[in-house]
Amino acid sequence: MVFKSNGSQADDAAAAAARESVQHAAAAPAASHIGVPMSPLSEVLWRGKGFMKPSNEGHNNTYGEVLGAAAMLTWKDLCVTVVGGGQTILQSISGYAEPGSIMAIMGPSGSGKSTLLDVLAGRLSKNTVHSGEILLNGHRKNTLCYGTAAYVTQSDDLIATLTVHEYLHFSANLRLPSSISRAEKKVIVDTTMHEMGLHECANIHVGNWHLRGLSGGEKRRLSIALEILTRPRLLFLDEPTSGLDSASAFFVVSTLRNLARDGRTIMASVHQPSSEVFELFDDLTLLSGGRCMYFGKATDAPQHFAAAGFPCPALKNPSDHYLRAMNADFDLLKSTLHGSSTYTDLESSMDPLDRMTTKEVVGILAEVYQKSDYATAAMSRIQQAAETEGMVLKSIGSHASFFTQCWILTQRSFMNMNRDIGYYWLRSIIYILLSLCLGSVYWRVGFKYSSILGRAGCIAFIAGFLTFMSIGSFSSFVEDMKVFSRERMNGHYGVAVFVISNTLSSLPYIFLMALISGSIVYVMVQLHHGIEHYIYFILCLFAELACADSLMMAVATICPTFLVGILVGSCIQGIYMLVGGFFRLPKDLPRAVWHYPVSYLGFHMYGLQGMFKNDFLGLTFGSFILNGKAITPVIPGSYVVENMYGIQTSRGKWADLGVLFGMILVYRLLFFICIKLNEDLQPRVRAYLMRYRTAKKINNK
Repeated sequence: MVFKSNGSQADDAAAAAARESVQHAAAAPAASHIGVPMSPLSEVLWRGKGFMKPSNEGHNNTYGEVLGAAAMLTWKDLCVTVVGGGQTILQSISGYAEPGSIMAIMGPSGSGKSTLLDVLAGRLSKNTVHSGEILLNGHRKNTLCYGTAAYVTQSDDLIATLTVHEYLHFSANLRLPSSISRAEKKVIVDTTMHEMGLHECANIHVGNWHLRGLSGGEKRRLSIALEILTRPRLLFLDEPTSGLDSASAFFVVSTLRNLARDGRTIMASVHQPSSEVFELFDDLTLLSGGRCMYFGKATDAPQHFAAAGFPCPALKNPSDHYLRAMNADFDLLKSTLHGSSTYTDLESSMDPLDRMTTKEVVGILAEVYQKSDYATAAMSRIQQAAETEGMVLKSIGSHASFFTQCWILTQRSFMNMNRDIGYYWLRSIIYILLSLCLGSVYWRVGFKYSSILGRAGCIAFIAGFLTFMSIGSFSSFVEDMKVFSRERMNGHYGVAVFVISNTLSSLPYIFLMALISGSIVYVMVQLHHGIEHYIYFILCLFAELACADSLMMAVATICPTFLVGILVGSCIQGIYMLVGGFFRLPKDLPRAVWHYPVSYLGFHMYGLQGMFKNDFLGLTFGSFILNGKAITPVIPGSYVVENMYGIQTSRGKWADLGVLFGMILVYRLLFFICIKLNEDLQPRVRAYLMRYRTAKKINNK
């Protein structure tokens, strides 16, 4: 079935297709992904990108007919170590994940569950390197392309000002193909909300410090809903049931299981699931201390533990038994209790886990597994997958066009900036208060000789310190980057789309701030009269504020934390203010470094000089009065600009304004480059470190 609706039947047809997709996935068999019919939504998404062969009329497509849709992931001898410290997080881990099944990765805290997901998804932290072999459909993959896999991390990095329905609506329009009508997208969004149990909170904001919003569990379900919206081929989830009650966890994992039955490959780390949730998983990986205790079918794990001498008691949750056997965090407590009545009761217990240390239990489990048929079968399947090369899975990313993505993301960003009072509104209030203070201090500054310093000081404050206040929105910039990082890694949209939409959505607010605060100052201080001078003043202030925001966005890209970003941004803007031409005249700056090139790189110099030319040129100021006598003639504004402040008038004020607008584009381009460099250089640096450490180990041997 393909989405084809027309006229008044659009909603009914789309609803039927979406419901059929859900019911179809739930009813699909679990034995194998080959021969399982595809859901209607999957057919639309994959046929639209050319990944499916055309089917004969009247026959359902199967996964055997899908070109590159299924993802077979294998990993062999994976090791992950911390750079510099030598700490090993994963030790020789091997396994595979097949389409049509859902795998649980379990283990105590610190066992390497999240690290295993990170290395398979190509998202290791910067201070770690890995070795080993990762194959996707038989092709070696050190890192996965953006959009090849979806990853739901432990942290729910979401836009706080959007409601659940709005979030899913924007995500659907960003990623679903244009061949799907608006009504059909609405049905897909509504169906996904129902699958995750979010229909009751559809109109509730995600929430932040000034907006009461979703609970932790609801945010977790929203994060999952955003990724399953387009039915990704390969899905990683890091503790998807954290923060959920047992009933919510059961229905969430049930939805993921149904999604897997639709031919997806799903891996999830879970932390002590209930027995009902545990029964939903097909495959199981058990880790302890970075070592593999078991890999295979979840239903075969009890036989493995029984063979190792640690059978699971009847009527006990198997996951509780496995985690208790592998958790070494309380061995010290057990040794401390040695000899007490509590420990005597443990020693007299018939449970072998009570009479051995966890280190001994883990050693036995690991040794038994390495010699078991489960390990042999896993290595045989890995070898078979390595010898069978399928289609190279490349990122298909969003199905929407570039311009559609730009338009939708601009709308979403504009809405977020409008609702988040900490983004621009609170900053606007501060600007208004500062403008009122500035206007009252320089009230009707006039044209006396002392007015020269007054006008210069007022303009310098506006060009320097008002733009410096852009660091006030840095926390919002950081939150934007977190959301972008998650969505970019999952292939929602590209870097260019993000930079363009962020620019277009922010400029109206920046212009509004410049217009309001600039008008207050201009009227109260009574700067150079004339509509041309007023328009130039507003445009120059707007350009400076836009430059400052663009600079802080670039800083947010390269700085790992909020505090570091504030320090770096403040330092850069402080240097630009220092060499701008007010605190030290341009001709008096040391020519090396400070005059060339630093003063020309900063936007403060162009803004200050442009405003000086706009205000002083054409005015005449009174004589310098000493002991009641005028000792100088009246002073023309050109003399003030050229001789008192050392500004060359050969470059007109409109040229300075043109440079400022050019610097907005330059800083936005720098923003784009910083993101791309961070994406491209980071994997290369890790690969170099991995080769270096491997060579060092070989030389030491």
